[in-house]
Amino acid sequence: MTTTLRPAGPEERHDDGTRARRYDVCDNSRRVGGVRLATDSRSGPAAGRIADLRIDPADRRRGRATVAALAAEEVLRGWGCRRIELTVPAEAAAAVRLAAALGYTERGRLLSKPLTEAPRLPEGSADRPLSAAEYPAWRDAAVAEYVRAQTAQGMSGDHAEKTARAEHRELLPDGAATPGQALRFLVHDGTDVGHLWVALRRPGQPGGYVVDVWVAPDHRGRGHGRTLMLVAERISLAAGRAALGLSVHADNTPARRLYDSLGYRTAAYRLWKPIL
Repeated sequence: MTTTLRPAGPEERHDDGTRARRYDVCDNSRRVGGVRLATDSRSGPAAGRIADLRIDPADRRRGRATVAALAAEEVLRGWGCRRIELTVPAEAAAAVRLAAALGYTERGRLLSKPLTEAPRLPEGSADRPLSAAEYPAWRDAAVAEYVRAQTAQGMSGDHAEKTARAEHRELLPDGAATPGQALRFLVHDGTDVGHLWVALRRPGQPGGYVVDVWVAPDHRGRGHGRTLMLVAERISLAAGRAALGLSVHADNTPARRLYDSLGYRTAAYRLWKPIL
């Protein structure tokens, strides 16, 4: 058996410097599956991504996925990538085991929760919309927090800031008044204690999605993070969204405990692996 990758179409080149290409997975020139390889604009050109690696059912359990994944790493290494990222659905147990065997480690998780009934907020807590006048200061603070979090994960500060500002321009073109986006402050006993950003329409997400949730340092440890998530659920249900999703870093143990206690379950694993 000789498993190889064969280009299945022209290479895609984009204005942001990223590239992508589809390949057929072949066994002695016979197509047995496919894969899409790309560089990741959010993580920078040194980050590659393996997407949609599939082996046809009749050709599974013969090591072809393993060889195809290793061949994909070689292609991405040739593109100048120094690490590879992939997202594996939680129900794809075989893919999770394969990724672990190939040396991938968990970087984060995508969580999801079905929504049925709007929860009540704790006494003394309420949410209010972000005003147009408050938006610039909120945006700059959100960008600074994103840069802090991503540089801790190894991203360069310049790229993190560029990515964050581009995301805000793309997703919030009209600032706080952008349709399909909900920006809220949490108020407790008359004081702003945190903020929340919920995307009510996001590609690939069947429900609402928590883009950002933050509690002011002086007000942490008092349950306000939980209350903000309850606000997010209320916003999603009011918009007719029957589920809510979010992403959490693997090393953020307090947040993972909070989401677990609220009924969120793992929908997918975000994995990564350095390549030299």
